[in-house]
Amino acid sequence: MKQIKKESVFIVSIGIAIALIIYGIVCSSHLAEISGVVMAWVSNHFGWLYVAGVFAFILFLTWIAFSKYGKIKLGKDEDKPEYSNFNWFAMLFCGATGIGLVFWSIAEPLSHYVSPVEGIEPGTLEAAEFSIRTCFLHWGITQFACFAIVGLGIAYFQFRKGKSAQISNMLEPLWGEKATKGVPGKLVDIFSVIVTFAGVATSLGLGVSQICGGLNFLADIPNNKNTWFWVIAIITCVFLASAISGVNKGIKILSSTNTCIALTLLGLAFIVGPKIPILNTLVNSTGQHIQNFFSDVTMISAFGDNTWIMNWRVFYYAWFIAWCPFVGMFIAQISKGRTIREFIIGAVIAPTIFTILWLSVFGTIALNVAGNWSLTELANMVASPETAVFIVFEQYPLSKLLAVLVVVLLAIFFITSADSATYSLSMMTSDGNVKPPVYKKVVWAVIEAAIAFLLLSAGSLKPLQTISIAASLPFLFIMIAMCPALVKELRKEKNL
Repeated sequence: MKQIKKESVFIVSIGIAIALIIYGIVCSSHLAEISGVVMAWVSNHFGWLYVAGVFAFILFLTWIAFSKYGKIKLGKDEDKPEYSNFNWFAMLFCGATGIGLVFWSIAEPLSHYVSPVEGIEPGTLEAAEFSIRTCFLHWGITQFACFAIVGLGIAYFQFRKGKSAQISNMLEPLWGEKATKGVPGKLVDIFSVIVTFAGVATSLGLGVSQICGGLNFLADIPNNKNTWFWVIAIITCVFLASAISGVNKGIKILSSTNTCIALTLLGLAFIVGPKIPILNTLVNSTGQHIQNFFSDVTMISAFGDNTWIMNWRVFYYAWFIAWCPFVGMFIAQISKGRTIREFIIGAVIAPTIFTILWLSVFGTIALNVAGNWSLTELANMVASPETAVFIVFEQYPLSKLLAVLVVVLLAIFFITSADSATYSLSMMTSDGNVKPPVYKKVVWAVIEAAIAFLLLSAGSLKPLQTISIAASLPFLFIMIAMCPALVKELRKEKNL
């Protein structure tokens, strides 16, 4: 009985995961209907809270970084960082956002160009500039600030205070040890696991669809269930082997390798692309991003049409928050020995700068050839984002080489994301044990692969993604509570 109680988070989470898989396959149309209703309700009633929450997280991290608390170590005073800056940045990038950035780096700029926010005419210069700075915001500081809130809290309580790596432990300063170890704490941890595996599985499914789209483009391999199965099976075997080998071997090596490939792709894309327009975009859009930052990050209309804002900005904010338990858990584990200030700069500012560089190149590559198609044709192209990148690359030299690099990049991002997710899920369902048992890694790897394949085949990937994003609302409240809990504990620090 004692063992069952200890494993309650794992047992309950597995049960819910299996139930979701079965429901998504058997009742895919019903799941789609429910998910749409739930997401619409969450957006309409709490869209303002997502916008205000993300903005508050950015302000909170800025204050913490430059306050007296910024010099506090995430660990004992004598602890040193376990990884070099390059390896640390590589793992932060690959474990957090890599697959999404590659997936949307062509399709999203074109989407906003074709269908911008109300008040901007589609297909104009204004739409193009709005498109790039919007992508900067979506894939830059807003998502990394969300990840850093959770990562900072876990790292501080785990390495500085000696707590286990559980989300519930971060709330102990507010509700006490009894609640943390009791039913409320278990519910928080179970909910964090559910949000994580649903969000990860859907993102991996999207990654598989683009990998298969690339294989179809390169080698005319059919983009069907059979190809999906073998791609998922092969990649699952690789990321499971990596997960079993541990962070210091598998994830570290793969992340460093993929970062080098990403830099190669970025450099090659710059060389074959329109160099001067890319540089102009970098300068102009960065300036516009800074100039319009406060109005953009808090954009929501009190009286006008919020359709675009709900479908894009609030959707993204909710998506990032749905990823926070897993990403926050992972970046905490690789950040021991860093100061709070160093952590925030490394986990928020550095990847934001890289994202701006990446989107300046690929956003310009996309918009530079947008005139080759009508707005209707562009809209149809971005409706299938998994193939949009390859269609755009055909307009440039070395298109096959670029496509090969994208497919390889996506495959390794798939592996690193699934690898870090497997590790995080195993920890979260092992009472925060940083060395979770191998069988739990195997179980979560199989579940992630099963959800990605089965729901992709059943056409239920989007509904599950929508459900996971809608379910991020309770976790948003948890993240808001983490901020005063962290400050309350930081105030106990001596010698500041």
